[in-house]
Parts: sequence; C-alpha cells; structure tokens
Amino acid sequence: MYKEQLIEKIEKRELTIAVIGLGYVGLPLAVEKAKAGFKTIGFDIQQKKVDMVNWGINYIGDVVQEDLAEIVKSGMFRATNDFSFVKDCDFIAICVPTPLDEYQQPNISYVESSVKEIAKYMKKGTIIVLESTTYPGTTEELVKPLLEEGSGLVCGEDFYLGFSPERVDPGNLIYKTKNTPKVVGGVGKDATEVIAAVYRAVLSSDVHEVSSPAVAEMEKILENTYRNVNIGLVNELAQLCHKMNISIWEVIDAANTKPYGFQAFYPGPGLGGHCIPLDPYYLSWKAREYGFHTSMIESSMMINDRMPEYTVERASKILNRYKKPLNGSKVLILGVAYKQDIDDYRESPALKVINILEEHDAVVTYYDPFVAKYTYKGESKESIKELSKEVLEDADLVMITTAHTTVDYSFVQRHAKAIFDTKNVMKNITKRNNIEVL
Repeated sequence: MYKEQLIEKIEKRELTIAVIGLGYVGLPLAVEKAKAGFKTIGFDIQQKKVDMVNWGINYIGDVVQEDLAEIVKSGMFRATNDFSFVKDCDFIAICVPTPLDEYQQPNISYVESSVKEIAKYMKKGTIIVLESTTYPGTTEELVKPLLEEGSGLVCGEDFYLGFSPERVDPGNLIYKTKNTPKVVGGVGKDATEVIAAVYRAVLSSDVHEVSSPAVAEMEKILENTYRNVNIGLVNELAQLCHKMNISIWEVIDAANTKPYGFQAFYPGPGLGGHCIPLDPYYLSWKAREYGFHTSMIESSMMINDRMPEYTVERASKILNRYKKPLNGSKVLILGVAYKQDIDDYRESPALKVINILEEHDAVVTYYDPFVAKYTYKGESKESIKELSKEVLEDADLVMITTAHTTVDYSFVQRHAKAIFDTKNVMKNITKRNNIEVL
C-alpha cells in the first residue's frame, strides 16, 4: 500500500531516518545516511553519546570527525534520548547490543525494549529494520508480534519490517559501512524492495536481497561461525604443533601459497570483539529448539574459549625456564584491544589472560597506546604511560596479546628478559633468543 510513495520519498531524499543505538554499528550508519541527503535522527540511552553527537564530537574510530561535524552543523543529523521522535520517522534501523547473559544464552533485552518503545510512536507506512546480530527467527518471532501488539498496526499492510545484518569491521582501512555489501531480507517482497532501496540510496556497495529475514539472520551467523570454526582449527593445531616442535605460523604461511582451496586463519590467545566469540552461541542455542546439536561448532567454541588458559599455562612454563614461579612474577601485557590498532576491547582475550594471571597471583601491568583504561568484571586498570627501557627490563615476562603496529618491537626485544609473542608480530626480529611464539 505504501510502497510507491516510500520509493518516491527515497528518490527525493524526503525520507526521515532514525538509528536506534549510536555505537560502533549505529553511528557510522547514521553518518552515512545523513551524508546521503537523508535527515537523520540518532537515539541512544547514554546521555554522553547524545551530547557528543549534538556537539559534533566523534567517539567512534571509523567515523571521520569532519563528516560528523558537518552533518550536525547543517542540521542533517541530531541525537536524542527521547523515543517520541519515532513519530516523525519513516525508516528506523535498530542497532542495539545483543550480548550473551551469564549462562551464555542470548540477551535480547535491548532489542525487545527498543521495539516496545518504537511500537508506541510508529505511524502507518514506517519501515523498520533490525541490524543487531541475533538468532534466526528473531525478526518474525519476536520483533513482528511486539510491533503489531504495541502499535495496533499490521505488518505488511501498515508497516514494513526486515532484517539487514551489520557488517562492521572496526579498524578496517578498506571496507567501511559505505562500501561493504549489504544483505536485506524483509517480511514480504515489498518490504525487501523498499528496505533495499533505502540502502542503495545510501551505500556505494551491492545490496543483496534474500527471501526472508530468517535467511539474512542465518547468513550473518554463518559469516562469523565460519571464522570461529576455522580459528578453532588453527588454535588446536597450534597446541599440537607446539608439542611437536613445529611452527604453526610457518605451516600456515606454507599452506597459504596454494592459490585455491585454502584461506589462512591464525591462532592467538582467544577470540575477541562483539561478533565472532558470541554469534555461534546464538546458533547453538536456537538449534536446541529443534533438537539439533551443533557439535562441530560447539567444539570450536570450546577450543577458542580455553585459549586464554592455555596462554597462561605457556607463560608459566616460560617463566619456569628462568626459575621464576608465576606467583609473584611481573608480567607486562602488550595490548588489550581485541584487534590491532583500535580502541575496542569488547570480549578481548587479553582481559581474560590478565584475569587468570592475577588469579595465580602474578603482578600484571599493561601497555596499550589505544586503550588508556578498561573495566573488566567490575575492576578498572590503566595503561602505563610509556613503554620505556626501565619498564621492559623490570618485567619478568612481556606477553604480546595484540599486534598493534605502533609498538617498536625491536625496542621491546632489546630490553625484555623474556617475551611470549601470541600474535607472531615479532616474526621479522632477527635476534630471537628471548622470544617464544604461540
């Protein structure tokens, strides 16, 4: 019913867009929509984020400060924490967190609460898209009934609904929100076409339409489960190669010379970030509803989840060679971000490594040029200010857990007593008598 007039509004840039959640996914998306000529309103429950956006101050690495300042100044983008703004919006993208609870089960409370608030204010002809990663079926089994019940409107007749998974890779210098291909699955063909039209008006990349939200939801889970399983494979092989005195890194480099049939994945102290460590749990949880056990996926999850413990075990053995017990040893961690050259430490394995080290009474400090301070399990730690000769020489063991390119690893090698490199970032250091690699 509303398809033609919405398509016309998209073409004329008369569509008003809302983005719920202004984090690593939502803020870059909102900025691109405003830059494409759509009046955009961002919502977040954190007043600090709302204020920073309205002041034109960026807090996300993948957003260009000048772009944000310009669209705020021009009036194309503003932020609020008042949900009533939804009544003025034609397109609403939900980009809220979907973490796991203490039992490693999906916590979709942020999605649920956002949808309930949207339902109070949405009007006929509204387009609603869930971008938050979740289990297959969320859009149609949870979001659709909540919207219909709360608004009194009918999906497919009075409003359009769909799922389009976020594909954010913080720190990626090539692929950003604007040029990363998008997948769209709507509840009905009209919904898919209208949602795809919005993204095509904003992005420079391909927009791939699928037959349903469930396909799009499963596609997102497949992306990250694929990586989880393959990383689990190399993490297990890394442990075996260590026992066999074979370099897993050299093995991977050799295998990577094959021009087909192989993609390189690398071991490390564990998995971090907001997707790869979490998404397989969503799938395994949903699979149990159908009496199906994702045995291979769960095996990789177990391997990856145990890597922080294995890393500490290896660290303890290195210290033993220097006649040092883990208890009381000074361990300097290099890098707590979950990947190189970013400030994001969500689910970072380095934090788990630090926690286990401290449980064994090691004295732990860390240096990260991107993360000045972090909070984990209710406790906060601050980075040392400078990676000096004195700091390195004072440590009984230096453990590299994030491969930041801004660190002078030659300097580290010259002054550290012992180094445990879990990322193989020091592979080009020639003098390696004090370096052990995962």
